[in-house]
Amino acid sequence: MTEAETIVALARRWLGTPWHHQGRVRGVGVDCAGLVIGVARDLGLDPVDVTGYARRPDSDELARLVRAHLAEIPLARAGPGAVLLLRIDDRAQHLGILTDVGLLHAYAPARRVVEHRIDALWAERIVGAFVFPGRQ
Repeated sequence: MTEAETIVALARRWLGTPWHHQGRVRGVGVDCAGLVIGVARDLGLDPVDVTGYARRPDSDELARLVRAHLAEIPLARAGPGAVLLLRIDDRAQHLGILTDVGLLHAYAPARRVVEHRIDALWAERIVGAFVFPGRQ
């Protein structure tokens, strides 16, 4: 199994987990940041975990934290296993993981972790792509 396949497989273990603001427990509750942190932990990494953020996080702070702890890559190079920074309400305040199907993320309106294709609406929301530390 490639590293990208491993990341996607680990992320898919979170599918169906209820959405819960600042949640960090698979099967119990997770938000978009918690999903990325959980997958990083499942990879054996020791991710920085910031709590105390609002339900709609400060987009500048979220972007700063993502850039400080993940490696940014060009969007054109993003493939399965990449972490995506996305705009919600015109501000970068959401995270997801790119899969061979599309986007896997803890999505509040769906009230759970979901995976779906990236249509034009979701594609225009993508503002950055990243990989976990030490990954290609």
